[in-house]
Amino acid sequence: VNHAVVNFGFTVIHLIIHTFLAILIVKFSDWCKLLDFGLVYWVNANILLTIIIGVLSLDLSSWLVHLVMHKTPVLWRFHLIHHTDNNVDVTTGLRHHPGDSLLRGIFFLFFIFISGAPMYSVMIYQTLVVLSMAFTHANIDLPKKLDRALSFVLVSPNMHKVHHHWKQPYTDSNYGAVFSIWDRLLGTLRKLDTKDIRYGLDRYYPNEKDEDFIALMKKPFQKLNG
Repeated sequence: VNHAVVNFGFTVIHLIIHTFLAILIVKFSDWCKLLDFGLVYWVNANILLTIIIGVLSLDLSSWLVHLVMHKTPVLWRFHLIHHTDNNVDVTTGLRHHPGDSLLRGIFFLFFIFISGAPMYSVMIYQTLVVLSMAFTHANIDLPKKLDRALSFVLVSPNMHKVHHHWKQPYTDSNYGAVFSIWDRLLGTLRKLDTKDIRYGLDRYYPNEKDEDFIALMKKPFQKLNG
């Protein structure tokens, strides 16, 4: 119960932040439409191509912001809160520090600006990413052949579990949100047998305090250990 309550607390804050960001998302998308600005307008895309461009652009945004948070020490301080969870399940999907949530929103807005994604494309991607977060963090065990087949196109549960392994460099891999193509194309894909996966962190934060909400909120503003 405590695990779920802690993660729900972060989820509520995340949803509040992104509710306000949604206003900016609509404004950015409408501005692009008004001025015919963005990739979908420059190539005169039809509806299907607009959806494809919008969805892939926003998914690249998710991959890129994830990579940046792992590779930038000051941003990693915020993102590591997501990795402190020793019991990864569907509630972990939105266990993000407010600083993490805000940065994700900024990248999302920038890629709407570049792609010109209209709101219907944005909503389709948002639906996909919410479903994917629940699916990839869920405490489920798909047959290995099915999971492997899915992972050629989509981020599968086993693929994302590797990202939550407690030891780097496995933590610094498999950044994808919906599609696995970015990790495959950009060389950040790693594999590990699920029986060898252990959740949490090998440094930076004591694993026994993974459900201390106040300490987790304060951690990004403190010196990292390790």
